[in-house]
Amino acid sequence: MSASLDPSGSPSAYAASIEPAPAPSEATGIFKGPNGLRAGWRLLIFFAILFILSLGLNFTIRHIPSLAAAMKPQSSNEMTPATVIFGEGSAVFLLLVALSIMALIEKRSFADYYLPLSEAFAKRFWQGIPYGFAMLSLLLATIAALHGFSLQGFALGGAVALEYGALYGIGFILVAMFEEFAFRGYMQSTLGSGIGFWPAAAILSLLFGAIHLQNPSEAWFGAVMAGSFGLLAAFALSRTGNIWFPIGMHAAWDWGETYFYGVADSGFVAQGHLLNSSLQGNKWLTGGIVGPEGSVFALVVLVLGGIGIHFLFPAKRVVS
Repeated sequence: MSASLDPSGSPSAYAASIEPAPAPSEATGIFKGPNGLRAGWRLLIFFAILFILSLGLNFTIRHIPSLAAAMKPQSSNEMTPATVIFGEGSAVFLLLVALSIMALIEKRSFADYYLPLSEAFAKRFWQGIPYGFAMLSLLLATIAALHGFSLQGFALGGAVALEYGALYGIGFILVAMFEEFAFRGYMQSTLGSGIGFWPAAAILSLLFGAIHLQNPSEAWFGAVMAGSFGLLAAFALSRTGNIWFPIGMHAAWDWGETYFYGVADSGFVAQGHLLNSSLQGNKWLTGGIVGPEGSVFALVVLVLGGIGIHFLFPAKRVVS
């Protein structure tokens, strides 16, 4: 391609006549990077929006006495279908509103945050359901083989059992949607764009585990296992391309733990569960009041779960 000439016929004179583009200011470098607004600022805006929305919801609940009374469990470590569905449903609603605002600001879609709506509750979700339940069942079977877990029959039957099972199913899908879309969805996508997928996954898994320490009867090892589950979910995301499999896996684990087998989940116990069961023996085996996820064998099961995902979903997609 030939160079353009100025009237004097000199390319160098023409180039000299062009003013260089202004260098980006220091302030621009702080706020913007190669991908637009830097990841840290986007996360800060997201948290600010979510915080403001949460204040509004809490204000509303406090000023509706009947609603506040219905949401109050009998004890600090007890869950009911109403508390799970309303509490987690509200959290999911606020999260969706906050992320809809962020999607407008960033000119992105939910699919960019690893939650394609076109695949909602489709194949990957229903693959995750039996996978999560099987992992939890394997953990309890291992504890039972070492005489740390036993079943004593049914606690509920008939229509009541079906009702509680369905309500807790809805509740734990909401739990999984909130936690996975927040941690493995938006935050993973945003932080990963700044520091890379796996560094972001490691940081967010640590945060996910630490947050579980706020639960009334949680212990440090249970929190470590929660963080390890976060890494497993991130691995499933990296292999499947979205978070629908982790959502199904997460929901089924929690549902099986609290409703089906009737054991504690991160220190919480369910009002209304299918089976009467008990954990007995050393805490390293059973998890104690934390529940089976506080058992040392939880880590073994999570590792086996990761191996299974490796073979079920061969590495074909790259998540960045």
